[in-house]
Amino acid sequence: MNGDPIWQNEYPFTSRWHEADGHRYHYLNEGAGDQTILAVHGNPTWSFYWRNAIQRFRDSHRVVAVDHIGCGLSDKPQDYDYCLETHAANLGSLIEAADLRRITLLAHDWGGAIGLLALTQHRERFERIILLNTGAFPPPYVPWRIGVLRCPILGPLAIRGLNAFAGPAVTMAMSRQTLSPTARAGLLAPYKNWSDRVAINQFVRDIPMSPRHRTWQPLEKLEAALPSLDHLPTRLIWGMKDWCFRPECMERIQKSMPHAETVPIDDAGHYVMEDAPDQVLDAIDEFLVRTNDRAALPATDGPAA
Repeated sequence: MNGDPIWQNEYPFTSRWHEADGHRYHYLNEGAGDQTILAVHGNPTWSFYWRNAIQRFRDSHRVVAVDHIGCGLSDKPQDYDYCLETHAANLGSLIEAADLRRITLLAHDWGGAIGLLALTQHRERFERIILLNTGAFPPPYVPWRIGVLRCPILGPLAIRGLNAFAGPAVTMAMSRQTLSPTARAGLLAPYKNWSDRVAINQFVRDIPMSPRHRTWQPLEKLEAALPSLDHLPTRLIWGMKDWCFRPECMERIQKSMPHAETVPIDDAGHYVMEDAPDQVLDAIDEFLVRTNDRAALPATDGPAA
């Protein structure tokens, strides 16, 4: 990474490390307080995606933002079991090791499934859910732009060799505006070469196309568990111009979680935190403040998944 100031000025945080599954798992732990915001990124981003949320909320909350193994500043082992359940287990191990409590899950993209799966295994530690453009079920469709990257030989060559996933994402995941050079540099900084992009490729490979795929059943079970989370205040903040996690994904989550509030942002794309930062942060802030009294009540566990 070599201290590139073009993006590090927007990431003025102290790196921390946790050993997860035998590897160094990078995370940020900013602010203090008895309530925690646990920010979980998707593919192909990293904790840099949450920089504005950390700056906004660290005066009132403990804000923890993780980098999945293979992503961001975490170790990038080349021979590793990159899959949904492994990522969720790593997140769960950090939750326990750092003794995170009174957690608000803040998750985007694959981070939604990873974070929710970890939540179902540590229910007593969570108080709220905030999801941005994500899914928690077997995919009802796979966009052709992603589907073509799953070809056994051409897919890795494109994703890892030509940077044909993370590179185009900084443009294609936006709708309202263009990413600044600083944001673009920051999002791409950990993914400079073939080795760096190992997890990006494996995330794409982990999209289940049929019930025979190893990740289909965990996603199926996760969706079945969503109604049991109705004791947790939930808000869905959605960029409605997302061509990947389209509005029907928000609607499908809401069918399982009818108590969830929705905040659609009509002209924002998949990188909704980058495309509409003020609207997203204000929606998070209002939700945290309004639900604080309810969250302060004694926690009750939902039914077992």
